[in-house]
Amino acid sequence: MHVNLIRTMDNVILPRQDREYLNLKGFDYRETQEGDKKALIIDNFQLPETKFTENKSSLMIYLPDGYPDVPPDMFYFSPALLLNPNNNQPAAANVQENYLGIIWQRWSRHAPSEDWRRGIDGIHSYLQRVILALKIAS
Repeated sequence: MHVNLIRTMDNVILPRQDREYLNLKGFDYRETQEGDKKALIIDNFQLPETKFTENKSSLMIYLPDGYPDVPPDMFYFSPALLLNPNNNQPAAANVQENYLGIIWQRWSRHAPSEDWRRGIDGIHSYLQRVILALKIAS
């Protein structure tokens, strides 16, 4: 497992509970920052089998100011994900964004912020939203 922590002034970007969860699950992740944008990148993120043209991709999640009390809004993949068998982009995943010199495919999936349980939710629950979005993508 490769863990690359980029430190902020006093601590790492993710809360301890998130790092413990990611380590427990064996994710290959990095905590990154470019300018004022902080993000979690999970490399080799496993995708639903046969659904996309890729089996694995890097997943990026921007961490908003106030995280973990404030939920992440969207997520990103690089390389971009295309649906099998026609190579179409999934709905609401046709915008590209550059972060750390890498082109990322933005998945615009918004959940009501009132669904985020302050003090309970974190990366473990946000990843469930990502997994669901991948399963139902069309």
